[in-house]
Amino acid sequence: MNELTPDICVIGAGAAGLSVAAAAAAFGVPVVLVERGAMGGDCLNVGCVPSKALIAAGRRAQEMREATAFGITAVEPQLNFRRVNNHLRGVIAGIGPTDSEARFRAMGVTVIKAEARFLDRSTVVAGETRIRARRFVVATGSRPAIPAIPGLATVDYHTNETIFSITRKPVHLIVVGAGPIGLEIAQAMRRLGSEVTVIEAGTPLGHEDPELVAVVLERLRREGVSLRTGMAIRRVEPRRSGVRVILAGADTEVTVDGSDLLIAAGRQPVTDGLALDAAGIIAGPAGIKVNSKLRTTNRRVYALGDVIDGPRFTHVASYQAGIVIRNILFRLGAKTDYGSLPRVTYCDPELAQVGLTEAEARRRRRTIRVVRWPYAENDRARAERHTEGHIKVIAAPNGRILGVGICGENAGEIIQPWVLALQQGLDLKAMAGLASPYPTLTEIGRRAALEFYRPRLTSPWVRRIIALLRRLG
Repeated sequence: MNELTPDICVIGAGAAGLSVAAAAAAFGVPVVLVERGAMGGDCLNVGCVPSKALIAAGRRAQEMREATAFGITAVEPQLNFRRVNNHLRGVIAGIGPTDSEARFRAMGVTVIKAEARFLDRSTVVAGETRIRARRFVVATGSRPAIPAIPGLATVDYHTNETIFSITRKPVHLIVVGAGPIGLEIAQAMRRLGSEVTVIEAGTPLGHEDPELVAVVLERLRREGVSLRTGMAIRRVEPRRSGVRVILAGADTEVTVDGSDLLIAAGRQPVTDGLALDAAGIIAGPAGIKVNSKLRTTNRRVYALGDVIDGPRFTHVASYQAGIVIRNILFRLGAKTDYGSLPRVTYCDPELAQVGLTEAEARRRRRTIRVVRWPYAENDRARAERHTEGHIKVIAAPNGRILGVGICGENAGEIIQPWVLALQQGLDLKAMAGLASPYPTLTEIGRRAALEFYRPRLTSPWVRRIIALLRRLG
């Protein structure tokens, strides 16, 4: 066997692992990167990138149907699903060089395309190479969780790992799971001409503010997505032309027949084959156990990204990579703090959240104030006819920002000043003083902040002060 002794060995070349490897290499640190699959991981190949490309295609189709309001004749788009797939492949190919093996080798990173496993607490074997590193970073990501549904093994089904490869339009797509992945794909496919049914045993987007979720669900229903919520799946059966899903109704079984089935019921960490026990690393169903510094039960080993329990988003993985780099290279004792990290569901309208939801804030504090401002009162939203939704700001009585939720056009962009405000400890006075260009959707944030202070402007004491100042000239 070959033997390498780098400072850092990164296992997994997804968003988290690549961020660590690139940062370490930029500081001139010897790095070995091990990946058994495709460079770029899920996000590039079967996750964020193709899903947003699919959403973009669906949006163009929907805009053609809704052009009448702008004085343009609406048409039903003519769809070539193979070309839609070519669009997805083209977007992936365009981004791919950034995450490629060649680019990282050019940075000075030693890339090994093989499966990695721990031999002991300080050694990893990858193919024909033994790696003894000063520190190891496990970033092996996650895969689709497959629920124990009776009969599922007897039918063909998709996950996010396969749905973006299809080149024919599903006639009727049944989606199991109403989380972000399930609802984003459901709406995109409906806009591209498929009949779509979403099945959810619990509550759609259950971790988000119900008030904002309701805006998203109303839009989905209006576009023709059938939502079956609060219904458990009894079994699935193969059909000659697809699949049958049998749901548990109140008094009888409810049957849904479809051509295609998508399982979008969550994620599970990928730890198989790593031999974590040999390295003294504790892991469970939720992922590898880490402390606030992202260190595992083996002091030589860190873990981050989807392989640990916590928020599973690409931008969170990048944030965690910064924590790991600061701790390994600079011994700064950096700790994770997810309180000001945003999340976005990319349906139309988008749903963005940072900080506490209203329910979370009420559980933690006796008194809060909630202010809202609708898109319908924004001039840019009216000009572009994107008037659905609103911003919702949760604050302490003194104006300290606790959380912000936005459901509406470009919510993922509009949330960003609020992310900075939470990170920097700014209050609503600072946001009320923000001068946004006119007309922009971002103005809804300033209007919400001003709404917080409006009761003070109408108080008798303020009016008396103004009257006194007027008398004084």
